[in-house]
Amino acid sequence: MNKQTIASLIDHTLLLPTAGIRDIVRLCAEAARYRFASVCVNPRYVPIARMELADSGVKVCTVVGFPLGESSSKAKAFEAECAILDGADEIDMVMDIGAALDSRYNNVETDILEVVQACRKTGEKIGKNILVKVILETCFLDDAAVTTASLCALRAGADFVKTSTGFASPKGVDGNLLPNGASVHHVKLMREAVKDKCGVKASGGIRSARAALSLIQAGANRIGTSSGVQIVENWDESIKVSGWD
Repeated sequence: MNKQTIASLIDHTLLLPTAGIRDIVRLCAEAARYRFASVCVNPRYVPIARMELADSGVKVCTVVGFPLGESSSKAKAFEAECAILDGADEIDMVMDIGAALDSRYNNVETDILEVVQACRKTGEKIGKNILVKVILETCFLDDAAVTTASLCALRAGADFVKTSTGFASPKGVDGNLLPNGASVHHVKLMREAVKDKCGVKASGGIRSARAALSLIQAGANRIGTSSGVQIVENWDESIKVSGWD
Protein backbone atom coordinates (compact mmCIF):
# COMPACT_ATOMS: atom_id res chain seq x y z
CA MET A 1 0.00 0.00 0.00
CA ASN A 2 1.62 3.24 -1.16
CA LYS A 3 1.02 6.86 -0.16
CA GLN A 4 -1.64 7.45 -2.78
CA THR A 5 -3.56 4.36 -1.72
CA ILE A 6 -3.69 5.42 1.93
CA ALA A 7 -4.59 8.98 0.89
CA SER A 8 -7.56 7.61 -1.06
CA LEU A 9 -8.92 6.11 2.18
CA ILE A 10 -8.78 9.31 4.24
CA ASP A 11 -11.64 11.68 5.06
CA HIS A 12 -9.69 14.88 5.77
CA THR A 13 -11.66 16.27 8.70
CA LEU A 14 -12.28 19.61 10.35
CA LEU A 15 -15.34 19.74 12.62
CA LEU A 16 -14.19 22.14 15.33
CA PRO A 17 -16.70 24.88 16.22
CA THR A 18 -13.88 27.41 15.93
CA ALA A 19 -13.17 26.62 12.26
CA GLY A 20 -13.62 29.53 9.88
CA ILE A 21 -13.74 29.95 6.13
CA ARG A 22 -9.97 30.23 5.74
CA ASP A 23 -9.55 26.96 7.65
CA ILE A 24 -12.02 25.21 5.34
CA VAL A 25 -10.30 26.60 2.24
CA ARG A 26 -6.95 25.33 3.54
CA LEU A 27 -8.47 21.92 4.32
CA CYS A 28 -9.83 21.65 0.79
CA ALA A 29 -6.52 22.69 -0.76
CA GLU A 30 -4.74 19.97 1.20
CA ALA A 31 -7.36 17.41 0.20
CA ALA A 32 -7.02 18.29 -3.47
CA ARG A 33 -3.22 18.20 -3.27
CA TYR A 34 -3.06 14.81 -1.55
CA ARG A 35 -6.14 13.42 -3.33
CA PHE A 36 -7.92 12.37 -0.17
CA ALA A 37 -11.23 10.53 -0.40
CA SER A 38 -13.16 13.47 1.00
CA VAL A 39 -13.18 16.46 3.27
CA CYS A 40 -15.51 16.17 6.25
CA VAL A 41 -16.87 19.54 7.38
CA ASN A 42 -19.80 20.88 9.35
CA PRO A 43 -22.99 21.41 7.29
CA ARG A 44 -22.70 25.19 7.04
CA TYR A 45 -19.42 24.82 5.13
CA VAL A 46 -20.65 22.29 2.56
CA PRO A 47 -21.26 24.94 -0.16
CA ILE A 48 -17.77 26.38 0.30
CA ALA A 49 -16.14 22.93 0.23
CA ARG A 50 -18.14 22.01 -2.88
CA MET A 51 -16.93 25.17 -4.64
CA GLU A 52 -13.29 24.73 -3.54
CA LEU A 53 -13.20 21.08 -4.62
CA ALA A 54 -15.00 21.42 -7.95
CA ASP A 55 -13.44 19.07 -10.54
CA SER A 56 -10.86 17.81 -8.00
CA GLY A 57 -12.34 14.33 -7.56
CA VAL A 58 -12.44 14.84 -3.78
CA LYS A 59 -15.87 14.26 -2.25
CA VAL A 60 -17.61 16.53 0.25
CA CYS A 61 -18.70 14.79 3.44
CA THR A 62 -20.71 16.32 6.27
CA VAL A 63 -22.24 15.28 9.57
CA VAL A 64 -25.86 14.85 10.66
CA GLY A 65 -27.23 14.69 14.21
CA PHE A 66 -23.72 15.57 15.31
CA PRO A 67 -22.25 14.94 17.81
CA LEU A 68 -24.92 13.56 20.17
CA GLY A 69 -27.21 11.65 17.80
CA GLU A 70 -30.25 12.69 19.83
CA SER A 71 -32.08 14.79 17.24
CA SER A 72 -35.35 13.33 16.00
CA SER A 73 -35.15 11.05 12.98
CA LYS A 74 -37.14 13.59 10.94
CA ALA A 75 -34.68 16.33 11.87
CA LYS A 76 -31.73 14.14 10.89
CA ALA A 77 -33.38 13.25 7.58
CA PHE A 78 -34.11 16.92 6.83
CA GLU A 79 -30.57 17.92 7.77
CA ALA A 80 -29.21 15.26 5.41
CA GLU A 81 -31.49 16.42 2.59
CA CYS A 82 -30.40 20.04 3.01
CA ALA A 83 -26.73 19.07 3.06
CA ILE A 84 -27.08 17.04 -0.14
CA LEU A 85 -28.83 19.89 -1.92
CA ASP A 86 -25.99 22.16 -0.75
CA GLY A 87 -23.47 19.83 -2.40
CA ALA A 88 -22.64 17.00 0.04
CA ASP A 89 -21.68 13.64 -1.47
CA GLU A 90 -21.40 11.72 1.80
CA ILE A 91 -23.40 11.87 5.03
CA ASP A 92 -21.96 10.75 8.38
CA MET A 93 -24.93 10.45 10.76
CA VAL A 94 -24.79 9.78 14.49
CA MET A 95 -27.12 6.96 15.46
CA ASP A 96 -29.55 7.08 18.41
CA ILE A 97 -27.01 6.16 21.08
CA GLY A 98 -29.52 6.26 23.93
CA ALA A 99 -31.75 3.77 22.13
CA ALA A 100 -28.81 1.40 21.73
CA LEU A 101 -27.98 1.67 25.43
CA ASP A 102 -31.65 0.86 26.19
CA SER A 103 -31.46 -2.11 23.80
CA ARG A 104 -34.20 -0.47 21.69
CA TYR A 105 -32.61 -1.64 18.47
CA ASN A 106 -35.78 -1.28 16.44
CA ASN A 107 -35.52 2.44 17.16
CA VAL A 108 -31.83 2.44 16.25
CA GLU A 109 -32.57 0.79 12.92
CA THR A 110 -35.59 2.92 12.00
CA ASP A 111 -33.65 6.09 12.84
CA ILE A 112 -30.87 5.06 10.46
CA LEU A 113 -33.37 3.93 7.83
CA GLU A 114 -35.13 7.31 7.77
CA VAL A 115 -31.85 9.07 7.05
CA VAL A 116 -30.77 6.49 4.47
CA GLN A 117 -34.09 6.81 2.64
CA ALA A 118 -33.86 10.61 2.66
CA CYS A 119 -30.35 10.40 1.22
CA ARG A 120 -31.37 7.94 -1.49
CA LYS A 121 -34.45 9.96 -2.45
CA THR A 122 -32.64 13.29 -2.55
CA GLY A 123 -29.68 11.78 -4.38
CA GLU A 124 -31.97 10.35 -7.06
CA LYS A 125 -33.54 13.76 -7.61
CA ILE A 126 -30.18 15.33 -8.44
CA GLY A 127 -28.55 12.31 -10.04
CA LYS A 128 -26.02 11.55 -7.30
CA ASN A 129 -25.20 8.40 -5.37
CA ILE A 130 -24.98 9.52 -1.74
CA LEU A 131 -22.81 7.51 0.64
CA VAL A 132 -24.22 7.09 4.18
CA LYS A 133 -21.99 6.31 7.16
CA VAL A 134 -23.40 5.58 10.62
CA ILE A 135 -21.44 6.73 13.68
CA LEU A 136 -21.92 4.26 16.55
CA GLU A 137 -19.92 6.17 19.20
CA THR A 138 -18.35 2.89 20.30
CA CYS A 139 -16.83 4.30 23.51
CA PHE A 140 -20.30 4.17 25.09
CA LEU A 141 -21.14 0.62 23.94
CA ASP A 142 -20.20 -2.86 25.08
CA ASP A 143 -19.10 -5.44 22.52
CA ALA A 144 -22.57 -6.90 22.02
CA ALA A 145 -24.01 -3.45 21.40
CA VAL A 146 -21.28 -2.59 18.88
CA THR A 147 -22.10 -5.77 16.96
CA THR A 148 -25.87 -5.31 17.10
CA ALA A 149 -25.73 -1.63 16.15
CA SER A 150 -23.48 -2.48 13.20
CA LEU A 151 -26.06 -4.99 12.01
CA CYS A 152 -28.82 -2.39 12.41
CA ALA A 153 -26.90 -0.06 10.12
CA LEU A 154 -26.33 -2.82 7.60
CA ARG A 155 -30.01 -3.81 7.52
CA ALA A 156 -31.05 -0.17 7.16
CA GLY A 157 -28.96 0.12 4.01
CA ALA A 158 -26.04 2.22 5.25
CA ASP A 159 -22.80 2.07 3.27
CA PHE A 160 -20.43 2.30 6.26
CA VAL A 161 -20.38 1.91 10.00
CA LYS A 162 -18.10 4.36 11.79
CA THR A 163 -16.52 4.24 15.23
CA SER A 164 -16.66 7.71 16.73
CA THR A 165 -17.39 11.41 16.56
CA GLY A 166 -14.21 12.28 18.43
CA PHE A 167 -16.28 14.58 20.65
CA ALA A 168 -17.58 12.10 23.26
CA SER A 169 -16.42 12.31 26.87
CA PRO A 170 -17.04 8.90 28.49
CA LYS A 171 -16.16 8.58 32.16
CA GLY A 172 -15.34 5.61 34.36
CA VAL A 173 -16.89 4.90 37.76
CA ASP A 174 -14.11 7.00 39.30
CA GLY A 175 -15.14 9.99 37.22
CA ASN A 176 -11.99 9.98 35.13
CA LEU A 177 -12.20 10.29 31.35
CA LEU A 178 -11.97 7.10 29.30
CA PRO A 179 -10.66 6.67 25.74
CA ASN A 180 -13.15 8.00 23.19
CA GLY A 181 -11.75 7.36 19.73
CA ALA A 182 -11.17 4.54 17.30
CA SER A 183 -9.72 1.28 18.57
CA VAL A 184 -8.45 -1.84 16.83
CA HIS A 185 -10.79 -3.91 19.01
CA HIS A 186 -13.92 -2.06 17.93
CA VAL A 187 -12.93 -2.00 14.27
CA LYS A 188 -12.47 -5.78 14.37
CA LEU A 189 -15.90 -6.21 15.98
CA MET A 190 -17.54 -4.02 13.36
CA ARG A 191 -15.82 -5.76 10.47
CA GLU A 192 -16.79 -9.17 11.84
CA ALA A 193 -20.40 -8.01 12.10
CA VAL A 194 -20.81 -6.55 8.62
CA LYS A 195 -18.37 -8.86 6.78
CA ASP A 196 -17.80 -7.47 3.28
CA LYS A 197 -21.34 -6.13 2.94
CA CYS A 198 -20.55 -2.73 4.39
CA GLY A 199 -17.57 -0.44 4.85
CA VAL A 200 -15.93 0.33 8.20
CA LYS A 201 -14.68 3.83 8.98
CA ALA A 202 -12.29 4.35 11.87
CA SER A 203 -12.41 7.86 13.28
CA GLY A 204 -11.44 9.65 16.45
CA GLY A 205 -7.91 10.27 17.73
CA ILE A 206 -6.06 8.88 14.70
CA ARG A 207 -2.98 11.07 14.49
CA SER A 208 -0.18 8.86 13.18
CA ALA A 209 0.54 6.64 10.21
CA ARG A 210 1.16 3.75 12.58
CA ALA A 211 -2.28 4.15 14.18
CA ALA A 212 -3.94 4.34 10.76
CA LEU A 213 -2.07 1.24 9.63
CA SER A 214 -3.19 -0.80 12.65
CA LEU A 215 -6.83 0.16 12.03
CA ILE A 216 -6.64 -0.74 8.35
CA GLN A 217 -5.13 -4.09 9.25
CA ALA A 218 -8.05 -4.59 11.67
CA GLY A 219 -10.57 -4.09 8.86
CA ALA A 220 -11.12 -0.36 8.33
CA ASN A 221 -11.37 0.82 4.73
CA ARG A 222 -11.89 4.50 5.49
CA ILE A 223 -10.01 6.68 7.99
CA GLY A 224 -11.45 9.89 9.42
CA THR A 225 -8.74 12.19 10.74
CA SER A 226 -7.59 15.78 11.02
CA SER A 227 -4.01 14.51 10.63
CA GLY A 228 -4.27 13.28 7.05
CA VAL A 229 -1.26 15.19 5.77
CA GLN A 230 0.96 13.91 8.59
CA ILE A 231 -0.23 10.33 8.04
CA VAL A 232 0.49 10.37 4.32
CA GLU A 233 3.87 12.06 4.72
CA ASN A 234 4.97 9.45 7.27
CA TRP A 235 3.36 6.48 5.56
CA ASP A 236 6.33 4.90 3.80
CA GLU A 237 8.43 4.84 6.97
CA SER A 238 5.58 3.27 8.95
CA ILE A 239 5.13 0.57 6.33
CA LYS A 240 8.86 -0.12 6.42
CA VAL A 241 8.90 -0.40 10.22
CA SER A 242 5.83 -2.66 10.30
CA GLY A 243 6.97 -4.92 7.51
CA TRP A 244 3.46 -4.77 5.97
CA ASP A 245 2.68 -3.95 2.37
